[in-house]
Amino acid sequence: MIELQQNNPLHGLGLEAMVTELVDFYDWKILYAALRLECFNTNPTMEACLKFLKKTEWARERVESFYLYRFKRMPKGSAAQFELKPRERGFADGIVPRKPQELTVELIAEMRAKATADYEAMKKNNTRPNYGKDKPRAQDSYAQNKRSGSKRPAPSQDPSNPWGK
Repeated sequence: MIELQQNNPLHGLGLEAMVTELVDFYDWKILYAALRLECFNTNPTMEACLKFLKKTEWARERVESFYLYRFKRMPKGSAAQFELKPRERGFADGIVPRKPQELTVELIAEMRAKATADYEAMKKNNTRPNYGKDKPRAQDSYAQNKRSGSKRPAPSQDPSNPWGK
């Protein structure tokens, strides 16, 4: 039986081919600015970079995510998709990669500064960012329990009933 493959640009793509594509389109400086991996900064060579990425799973996953969402500009997935490794994620049929995002060191610095400011504002207000959505994301008790590790239902948010019954 032929197994259907996920619609993922990483399927069948080797690490060397992926890094070569990234270095050819961007360069070592832009990759370092975007990913903050020293293999792109200190004496960057393809051999040293591949050796590091093969041994370091978290760095390889960071490069694969960058490849998917900045270089191939695939749509962001659900929270459940982001719990999977980049090579295990799938996309709906008919979604095709787009032109790579043009990046400069300055643009990356601006994006990083905006993200830091958004994060600081979120911490100050003790809220989650909306990112252009009309209303805050509703969370069900299952998601709250999963995060807290509890098997009990989430307590009631009614202030007149502090015991949640």
